[in-house]
Amino acid sequence: MKTIYNFSAGPAVLPKSVLEKAQSELVNYQNSGMSVMELSHRSSLFETIIQQAEALLRELMNIPDNYKVLFLQGGASLQFTMVPLNLAQNKKAIYVNTGSWSKKAISEAKKLGNVNIEVIASSEDKNFSYIPEIKKEDVPQDAAYVHITTNNTIEGTAYYKLPDTGDVPIVADMSSNILSINYNVADFGLIYAGAQKNIGPAGLTVVIVREDLIGQSEVLSAMLDYNIQAKNDSLYNTPPTYAIYMAKLVFEWIKENGGVSQMEKRNKEKAALLYNEIDASALFSSPVNPKDRSINNIPFITGSDDLDKKFNQEAVTEGFENLKGHRSVGGMRASLYNAFPKKGVEALTAFMKKFEAENGGNN
Repeated sequence: MKTIYNFSAGPAVLPKSVLEKAQSELVNYQNSGMSVMELSHRSSLFETIIQQAEALLRELMNIPDNYKVLFLQGGASLQFTMVPLNLAQNKKAIYVNTGSWSKKAISEAKKLGNVNIEVIASSEDKNFSYIPEIKKEDVPQDAAYVHITTNNTIEGTAYYKLPDTGDVPIVADMSSNILSINYNVADFGLIYAGAQKNIGPAGLTVVIVREDLIGQSEVLSAMLDYNIQAKNDSLYNTPPTYAIYMAKLVFEWIKENGGVSQMEKRNKEKAALLYNEIDASALFSSPVNPKDRSINNIPFITGSDDLDKKFNQEAVTEGFENLKGHRSVGGMRASLYNAFPKKGVEALTAFMKKFEAENGGNN
């Protein structure tokens, strides 16, 4: 079979050993005669799965005891509404606009008429190519939270140093770099992440929330209420059972491979290979401010739409899938999540050298 390297931003590459284990257990899970997909979410077998998944995630991220871990549905996009609905009714909520997903989060929050939304910083003036700095004095201390996107999947920027927000908790959309950078959970009031990049298949959303932030307001729907979901241990209704099982397997894989600190080390090494090639090239360039470059999502361009198109076409024939940049940005984008192999980056940089030689290094 031809070797394929999947650079998709999500749903993204999963560890091969995880897929193989899931395959071996697919039809008959632990001699139950049933697939995990057939298990009742009220069964002891599944309760063990979800409890182990939470315990592993708590261990991997060193989640303090006063934080709840929720396994929800609806993707990170539903959290754009759930966060202000639970935390900021009749209050002020602060946002930092660093890209497409931040803009969507702001747009959804504004639909709630009883939440006062304020955007205190933005990098839209330079096509979201950097992370804007905010100071403590920029943050109204009566705000419910400050919302940031720790990694901008489309634009290729990331937070490595969190802003000083004083006593105002930070809410973070961590969808594309959770478990790949070793953040301190205690620095956040709430973290949410769609699973389909570093955790598992699409359909699962992880929320990590400080206990004192929930249960303060009556929420429109029980399904959208963090407090109800927490009291029911994410089992208020049927959760995405198979996605939670797959997440547990990925958490086990991360632990077996040295934990989050080792994931970060490996991801930095992979990203450095590609950034070094881009920076040394006369043809390729990065549109992102160097100090804010993501190690997970790396956009690059030739400066010519025709050459970008040619590169993407030839890349597919070479076995490089999903390298085409997001439609809103263009060019190319390599997504290097935890499970993406280093040899895939090495193969890509070799192809880039070959392409540049054949195209004269001129754009």
